[in-house]
Amino acid sequence: MHFNFVQKFATLSSVLGLAIAGTGLMGGITSANAQSGVPACQPPTAGEYLLLVVSPTAENQKQLRNALPNEIKTTTCQYLSDTVTRIGGFKRIDDANRWARYINNIVGLSAIITTRPGETQSPPQAQQPPVPTVAYNPQALGEGYAVLVDYFNRPELLTSVQQAVGGNVGLASYGQRPYLLAVYTTNQQEAYRTLQRLNERGFFAVLVDSRKVILLRSVVRL
Repeated sequence: MHFNFVQKFATLSSVLGLAIAGTGLMGGITSANAQSGVPACQPPTAGEYLLLVVSPTAENQKQLRNALPNEIKTTTCQYLSDTVTRIGGFKRIDDANRWARYINNIVGLSAIITTRPGETQSPPQAQQPPVPTVAYNPQALGEGYAVLVDYFNRPELLTSVQQAVGGNVGLASYGQRPYLLAVYTTNQQEAYRTLQRLNERGFFAVLVDSRKVILLRSVVRL
């Protein structure tokens, strides 16, 4: 992991002890926001890479649609607190990456890349992770890429994630939700490799613009 500030160590259990109950990631992707009137985003199928392009206005959505070929199917839906355009069907992360760069360069919109772990390895969704409070002394990450892992209120997943990335793991907030921070880097290829490695091992990982991520702890321990 790459951090430009002094690391702060804490146990994951002590950090979670400061949190309050909130909404789970899969709940955010499969349950509609009642106030928005926009349907919830459908999760990717197994082996599919999905682009979720943040497009909150009708003008954003029109510009995006005009920039895409007719054969690419899109839907407008709700992901966490954002209105996004869902673009699916990618079988390789490199393909999703190329389209994410194209959309950012042509339309100026940022995209989240996510995929789905294997059916036999999906983490349970019954329990919902907490939402962090400001008691963590949070710090905004800078420009770059952050790979986040939903731990589904199971702190014991920390060790497995550490083994998968070969190093320390932090705790971060994205969309007012806590995640394990697997990597924060300005190296695009490193971020994509980490995302792919985690998803291949059955974790629910997402790649996001690190400027929208708040670091809670740079290193956490069980």
